[in-house]
Amino acid sequence: MHVLRMLDARYAPRGETIVAPATFDVAPGEHVARVCATAAEAQALAMMGAALVKPTSGIVLIGEYDPRVQPVHCKRIAAFVPHDPLPLPEMSVDHFIDYRAALWDIDTERARAHAQILLDRLSGLHEAFAYPIVAALLGCPSLLVLDRPQPFFAKKILAAAGPCAVFSTHLDAAAAFEFSAKLEAVHA
Repeated sequence: MHVLRMLDARYAPRGETIVAPATFDVAPGEHVARVCATAAEAQALAMMGAALVKPTSGIVLIGEYDPRVQPVHCKRIAAFVPHDPLPLPEMSVDHFIDYRAALWDIDTERARAHAQILLDRLSGLHEAFAYPIVAALLGCPSLLVLDRPQPFFAKKILAAAGPCAVFSTHLDAAAAFEFSAKLEAVHA
């Protein structure tokens, strides 16, 4: 059983290889970190793991679903947190939480209470980094996909994720180690 499986998954838009063949599994509740050679590879691999980009070859399964055929089902399982902080210009926190709750058809009051619990677990993170994590976890996904998360806050991020499986991409082994004991090496 797995929540994420990649078998020789490659991402090579316009013939330029960004992600070389990647093969690994993430089991329910497991934390898996993968070291990537470049920021572009890390971002593309994370986005493939969350069904935001489709592999150009190989297989990606999120749960039992293929994102090329069943992207909506995949997005109910996997939630994505980008590397870049979230700009929160004029939208209030409550409006942001309400918006995300509406996307997942979650009761507003329940979403706000859940968001507060998550924010408490993420205390110390700047809101620009905390809110994307909160937004990703509001729908109680089975898989949280993190693109190059801040290693300093790994314990808090993993605590917020709770029993959710976590897949993260990193540019160095030390950062990846903070997120997982099952560490994937850089592709040669």
